Amino acid sequence: MRKGKALKSGDTIGVVATSSPVKEVESVEQARAELEALGFQVELADTCFLSYGGYLAGTPEQRAAELNRMFADPGIDAIMCLRGGYGSPQILPLLDYSVIRENPKLFIGYSDITALHTAIRQQAGLATLHGPNATPGLLSGIEPLTRDWLLRAMRDPAPLGPVINPQGEEMVCLAPGEARGPIVGGNLALISALMGTPYELDTRGKLLFLEDIGEEPYRIDRMLTQLALGGKLEECAGILVGTWTNCGPDKYPGGFDVLDVLRHVVAPYQKPTIWNLQSGHGLYNLALPFGVQAYMNAAAGMLVIEEGVVV
Repeated sequence: MRKGKALKSGDTIGVVATSSPVKEVESVEQARAELEALGFQVELADTCFLSYGGYLAGTPEQRAAELNRMFADPGIDAIMCLRGGYGSPQILPLLDYSVIRENPKLFIGYSDITALHTAIRQQAGLATLHGPNATPGLLSGIEPLTRDWLLRAMRDPAPLGPVINPQGEEMVCLAPGEARGPIVGGNLALISALMGTPYELDTRGKLLFLEDIGEEPYRIDRMLTQLALGGKLEECAGILVGTWTNCGPDKYPGGFDVLDVLRHVVAPYQKPTIWNLQSGHGLYNLALPFGVQAYMNAAAGMLVIEEGVVV
């Protein structure tokens, strides 16, 4: 698996909007200022300032061209997505995976960026980092624990070691067992949306990470069932369940919650499964390297990253 270089003070991070636009342009400048305060130079893609159709940061062609350009530009050392939202699957067939393969760089983002993580890893063989986007700012918009873990992953080529949840947030075993393999996955809605496409997630022998926001349990059931019917739960080595923000049973009060759904749909596969890994759309968003080796012991509530995501 190819890896981007470890970042140091003075390196340039390219910030690109691959999905939805920001609501306030001021937040783009705030993102720049806070990355600069952390010691990086910043180049903002044109799409950071575009809006198309109200919910897209430019046309698919514009967004793909900016991401292709940033991978090709030797002056850019890493790429961070501005935000998630909607739209990244539109640009998957427009990306130049040969350019990405020949210019490995650390690529960072989450939420809608799940589609890009999957395609870039599978089509270009590049390890990526599922972690905070550039907005809200890395100094003002996220918890210090989240920021410190992200910066360590960006700067240190050594194995990250055990992933430690914040105090009071224990990882819980849903199905016991041990497994080892690269972490893949991300946002459940995006993984589901890629089913049946050339960019469908390959879970064979992998540790499958899942999280989401704003989805009711019956919709989560539907998407997990789609993964199950597609063989994704049977083929994976283990399952890492992240945060589920605003995913309560509002339409069916008193009905199944997310944990109930996981017990009904996921647990029967008897794959080692951990619940409550603090990564995703919650208060904390611990960065997870995708495509590098990790080890999990579900009964012990343990996840260990055995490689760095940079060199």
